[in-house]
Amino acid sequence: MTLARYGGQVPAMDLGVVAWLTDLDLDIGDLAQMVEQAGLESLFIPEHTHVPVVRRDLLDDPYHARDPRLLDHVVALGAAAAVTSRLKLGTAACVVPQRDPIVLAKQVATLDHISGGRFLFGVAAGWLEEEMRNHGVNPPQRWDIMREHLLAMKEIWTHEEAEFHGEYVDFDPIWMWPKPAQVPHPPILVGGFGPRLLRMTAELGDGWLAIIADKAEFKRALADLTLACQEVGRPRVEVTACLFEIDEPLLAVCAEHGVARCAIVAPTYDQAALESFLDECTRLSLQFR
Repeated sequence: MTLARYGGQVPAMDLGVVAWLTDLDLDIGDLAQMVEQAGLESLFIPEHTHVPVVRRDLLDDPYHARDPRLLDHVVALGAAAAVTSRLKLGTAACVVPQRDPIVLAKQVATLDHISGGRFLFGVAAGWLEEEMRNHGVNPPQRWDIMREHLLAMKEIWTHEEAEFHGEYVDFDPIWMWPKPAQVPHPPILVGGFGPRLLRMTAELGDGWLAIIADKAEFKRALADLTLACQEVGRPRVEVTACLFEIDEPLLAVCAEHGVARCAIVAPTYDQAALESFLDECTRLSLQFR
C-alpha cells in the first residue's frame, strides 16, 4: 500500500482506541460495540486505582484530571468482552507492582478465557509515587517488583503446579485455573521509556507499549529497543503505540517503522464527538491496511 503524500511503501498497521473511561462517560458496553462496529482492531483502557489528594496538581491536566474517576480496567474489559466478538481488549497499562500477582494472574487468565483469547496485557511499573506508596510499594523498587510479578504470573499460567520463590514474591506449589486461552499466555506489552524498561521488554515482553508524542524520541527508543532485543538474542518485539490525538503524519511515521498497531485516545465523554472520531479512525484504518 502506497500513501502518495508521504512517499514510499508503508507497511500495514492496525488502529485501535484508548478509552480514558470514567463513571461519567459513555457505557463501556456501548463504547466497545461502537469501536468494533467501526472496524477497528482494539480497545485499551488505562489504570489508576485512585489519586492521592496531595496530587491536586493533576487536576489541571486534561487527561489526568480524569484519573480519580477511572473505571477498574479489568472489570470494564470483562464487560466489553461480553458484548463483542472480534475486538481485542487491552490494558494501557496495568500497574503491576501495585497488584497482588496471584490475584492478577487469575484476573488476566479469566479475562482471556471469557474473551476467547482476545486480551492484550499492557503492563507498566507506574509513575505516581504517592499512589504506589498507598499500595505499600517503595517506588525505587517498582521495576524489580514488576519483573518478579511477571515471572511469577508466567509460572502460574504455564504450569499445573506453579511455585515461585523470589525477593518480592514467594509461594509454594499452587493450583490455579482457568489457564489463559492464548498459549502460553496473553501477549505482555511492556510500557514505558528508558534503558531499564526497554531491557525488561526485550527480556520478558512480547511487545513494547509506547506513548508517542515526540517523533525523534520515538525513533531513538526504537533503535534502543532493537539493540536490547539483539543483546538477548531475539528480533525486535512487536510495537504498540498510543497517541493522544489523531495525527496522520505521526501515524505514517509509526507505520514506516513497523509499528503493529496505534491506539488513539478517544473522546468518551460525548457520543457525537466519539462518532466523529470513530469515523475518522475508520477512514485512516483503511489507508494503513
